[in-house]
Amino acid sequence: MLSELLLTEIHRLAAHGKLPLHRQLYEALRRTILNGKVQAGERLPSSRDLMHDLNMSRNTVVAALNQLSVEGYLDSRVGSGTYVHHDLPQVFKAQGRSACAQPEKLSQRGQALSDTFCAADLEVQPFTPGIADFSAFPLALWQRLQNKHWRMTYPDMLDYSSAGGYGPLRRAITDYLRVFRSVPVDIDQVIVTSGTQESLGLCAQLLADPQDTVWLEDPAYWGAVKAFMATGLSLHGIAVDGQGIAPQAADQATPPKLIYLTPSHQYPTGAVMSLERRQQLLALARSHKAWVLEDDYDSEFRFSGPPISSLAGLDTQGQVIYLGSFSKVLYPGLKLGYMVVPKNLAAAFKRAHYDLNRPGQMPVQAALAEFIDMGHFASALRKARQSYGERRQCLLAALQPCLGEQARITGAEQGLHLCMRLPDNLNDQALAQHLQHLGLLVRPLSKYCLNRQDLKGLVIGYGYAPLAEIEHFGPLLAKTLMTQLQRIQLERPCSTKTPQSMKHVRPT
Repeated sequence: MLSELLLTEIHRLAAHGKLPLHRQLYEALRRTILNGKVQAGERLPSSRDLMHDLNMSRNTVVAALNQLSVEGYLDSRVGSGTYVHHDLPQVFKAQGRSACAQPEKLSQRGQALSDTFCAADLEVQPFTPGIADFSAFPLALWQRLQNKHWRMTYPDMLDYSSAGGYGPLRRAITDYLRVFRSVPVDIDQVIVTSGTQESLGLCAQLLADPQDTVWLEDPAYWGAVKAFMATGLSLHGIAVDGQGIAPQAADQATPPKLIYLTPSHQYPTGAVMSLERRQQLLALARSHKAWVLEDDYDSEFRFSGPPISSLAGLDTQGQVIYLGSFSKVLYPGLKLGYMVVPKNLAAAFKRAHYDLNRPGQMPVQAALAEFIDMGHFASALRKARQSYGERRQCLLAALQPCLGEQARITGAEQGLHLCMRLPDNLNDQALAQHLQHLGLLVRPLSKYCLNRQDLKGLVIGYGYAPLAEIEHFGPLLAKTLMTQLQRIQLERPCSTKTPQSMKHVRPT
């Protein structure tokens, strides 16, 4: 009886893939036991009997039985035989397993992480259709450097890194931040991460406890919202104005443990935090004994006006954690970022980073260190800034006919996206959906808001969009926007009687 069951199961396994014969027998007997077709405590035929019944070699049968014994399915007794282990449940049917063992739904936090502030809805992408353009990056040179370091890799370069990253790369980051971002930093304070998301998660885990409050700009960067939700922090949105985050007296009633900011180019509005506001924010953080997380995500791409110094450069109390990334200058899939932490916390951060994240990618870090030291990073940055500057100018020129009282661009001096502010009575989500039907991918500004209901507009990405595509699709975007704005203007006389009718824009 058992032999027939096993032969049937082996035949089924053989039809679905190539497994060694002893693995087929192992899997067939394991499934037979779990399905309850062989009861706990039941004695199995001897290996010789199974060998004859199944037409297999004895070594094949013994290998399968030994593996099942090691895993606890079988109990071999000297002089008595082999038995199904008595501790196994008597009935463990496959359909019962699928119906009962799997929880019905995600946890409350898991559901929130899955459904809210999703990258699919909020990540800024090129507004043009087609394939992203990474031609500004010297790919051939980068491949040569990577191949070089893979060929000469020492054993310790293949292991995890407990030092906070590859030493020469940390030194290169230190020199860069001192000169170009005015960050007072020593090499021991620099920790290489897999990107800003990992840096944010590490800060949330080490500097705050579950239910502690984090202040965020409103509208907010979706990735930061996700990172803080995942670590159980309480989110408190603070409205952004033309000078950046603007805490009010009422906000003081919800004191923060962390304050997350994008002061050099607020994401997504593009507002630049004024010097006065920066000083006020640092003073406020001191009064609440709060940590400030400065995300300097695209400071390299400033196209007009003087460069904006970092918030960390103004910090005299060691309360700012500086976060940076190489993804914008090089390419997103590189997944290398860094953080600068206070000296007294550096050792703890490195230990926790090693324990929680098991950092590695040492050959890639070595290639990047040489890329920077040989001047290729500075050269790539100059070329990228020139290329993106041309794309920015082309898009601004295409959108110029739309601009006026009803539409204005904010934050165009820096970054790889534009923010177009639109009338409050325009449904920016419906407009973005309509544009998507035309093949144009823009993001509605209102979707980035935590609490605010007064922001309407579009976030338009031009980084990685080919210049020829911007020249072609920019006028189409402008034409569609002008049509919608003209409709709003025509409906305005009716607003005193039916204000609700102005809240939705019908696609044309």
